[in-house]
Amino acid sequence: QVHLVESGGGLVQPGGSLRLSCAASGSIWSINAMGWYRQAPGKERELVGTITSGASTNYADSVKGRFTISRDNARNTVDLQMNSLEPEDTAVYYCNADIRILSGYRTNYWGKGTLVTVSS
Repeated sequence: QVHLVESGGGLVQPGGSLRLSCAASGSIWSINAMGWYRQAPGKERELVGTITSGASTNYADSVKGRFTISRDNARNTVDLQMNSLEPEDTAVYYCNADIRILSGYRTNYWGKGTLVTVSS
């Protein structure tokens, strides 16, 4: 069993900052790419950004220059620092990780999500 648990969501004013964290736990052998996705009300889930085990990052155009992904391989965590937040960033944010478990099986795992609301 593998679990991804997000934390750090909440209400923030436009222009503000918020930091999300995600911790992976369970029968983990190795973690490849980790990332963040989001789903706004009435919209499909979309990529926010990803980070490889070697710390290479990729971001959606809508968040480039404002959001930063980082990870701690020793602690199996991935963070999302969000600056200059806009109302359009309001969404449920999901953590994702490409994980190989102890049996050798490899697949993508998802967290349950954390709500970020940007509003004055």
